[in-house]
Amino acid sequence: MIYPGAATDSANRVAATEHRDRKWNARVYETSPIRIWDHWLDDRHASLFVQTLEPGASPRDILAGTRLFATAGFRGQLGNNGEEISAAWTPDGSSVVFAATNSLNDWTYANVLQSLWLVNQAGGEPARLTPANADYGSPRFSRDGRALYATMTPDNEEVFNNTRVVMWSWPNGIGASALAPGAVVAGGSARSVGAWSLSGDGRAIYFLAESEGHQRLFRTPAAGGADREIGSLTSGSYGGLQAEGIAIAATWESAVSPAEVGRIDPVTGRWTALSRFNAGRVARLNWQPLREFWFTSSRGKKIHSFIALPPNFDSTRKYPLFVLIHGGAANMWTDNITYRWNYHLLGAAGYVMLMTDYTGSTGYGERFTQAIKLDPLQGPANDVNEAADEAIKRFAFVDAARQVAGGASYGGHLANWLAVTTTRYRALVSHAGEWDLESQWATSDFMFDRERTNGGKPPWENGAIWHDQSPMRRAANLHTPVLVSVGERDFRVPMNNALEFWTALQRQHVPSKLVIWPTENHWILNAENSRFFYSTVREWMERWLAGPGSPIKGSAQ
Repeated sequence: MIYPGAATDSANRVAATEHRDRKWNARVYETSPIRIWDHWLDDRHASLFVQTLEPGASPRDILAGTRLFATAGFRGQLGNNGEEISAAWTPDGSSVVFAATNSLNDWTYANVLQSLWLVNQAGGEPARLTPANADYGSPRFSRDGRALYATMTPDNEEVFNNTRVVMWSWPNGIGASALAPGAVVAGGSARSVGAWSLSGDGRAIYFLAESEGHQRLFRTPAAGGADREIGSLTSGSYGGLQAEGIAIAATWESAVSPAEVGRIDPVTGRWTALSRFNAGRVARLNWQPLREFWFTSSRGKKIHSFIALPPNFDSTRKYPLFVLIHGGAANMWTDNITYRWNYHLLGAAGYVMLMTDYTGSTGYGERFTQAIKLDPLQGPANDVNEAADEAIKRFAFVDAARQVAGGASYGGHLANWLAVTTTRYRALVSHAGEWDLESQWATSDFMFDRERTNGGKPPWENGAIWHDQSPMRRAANLHTPVLVSVGERDFRVPMNNALEFWTALQRQHVPSKLVIWPTENHWILNAENSRFFYSTVREWMERWLAGPGSPIKGSAQ
């Protein structure tokens, strides 16, 4: 990370020392954003360096002194772990194509977009290659050097758009003028591109995409055309895709099989394990593969759900139902091992776990994800409740009289909404959940997407949704006991949400417990903190399902 005006590594060290030794201590801002994820931003940002592969060679900042780098809105991609600039050498080695924005200061009132830029490795002013109508990233060139590829996510009035891969001929049209819009060669309205790789012969693109609860592998011609799934994945999910030569390597995992490295046959799609790190331990665990089902909601939407069964499951007994709600909302429950909200670990106390992909989830086409616009909580909550009804109707081993629910992030948002709109659940868990739509908008590190979800205007211009679907406005309806949890370093759903919710619960004399994690952000990552979290959730649910000290076990039908 580079301080302004520091063109060399030594100058940057001097600037760092001056900042460290100054006598005053304050953060001062004139534009947004001011913080991301779990850290405050300062005036440093990423740059591009070139270094000759020779002993003693020094790195050279090829953006130093450029107008682009001096622009107040210049930044690389801001993510949970900091800032990065994705880049690729041009085939002739003379220049670098990279992704960055020059409009970061529009953060509070626009969708900040990354563009592709071209800069000579010897220096000079970068040239913008892509139009400002989409978000671009991950540039890479074909092996023959005749095409440039990059990811592209359209920018429009929707709350979500799938990511595509686009292609340009190279070097045709390169010069003072920008590139024309690239041809979409992978992804589209049906599926969003995740990890992707060019085939060894350069004739195809392999990519992973979320699809109905699984992450599947697809192939499409590198020049564009229809994509097709490689094989037919019926369980688990792929990850870590790499395609080199004639080989395709990827991990595969499921909810009962931790990830292992393997090779995929590009014709049949058969995955062959190359590692077996976890086989012995997995064989000793008492767990079952996820089951899945579909139903049609009262709004006519096809809704997908998984259920996970407890250890020593006995279909002749009845078990309480734990409705687990994923975050996002642009996310999807996946047949894999998850560590922060592990289905089997939560269900080990004797629950049937229900995981539903409500309206707004990914993996079911772009329109399904976009359908959350203007209905941020009520519609998805209805999907979740109707999925619980469907599970009770389908599975005789589910006890309709004993239901609990919980989630984190947007799952926490929905848990808070359930707290003020239904009494069907005996207890709720809300981690990092928003309570007041307006205060969440004003304090979160991401706010403009919330405006788009709620109609494209701030609260004072379009107040109906902000008011009608804000749990705080319905606090008089609070009755269900709630465990409230939040990380003190969470800037995505800041702690004020949890404190406001907690205050309302206490004011309404609703049984509640507040757990604050001083060193955690949006996620609980410390191993011992995670252990304490799982035990606290278990104790809370036991308390309201079976009474203090009573084990939660399946009861005879």
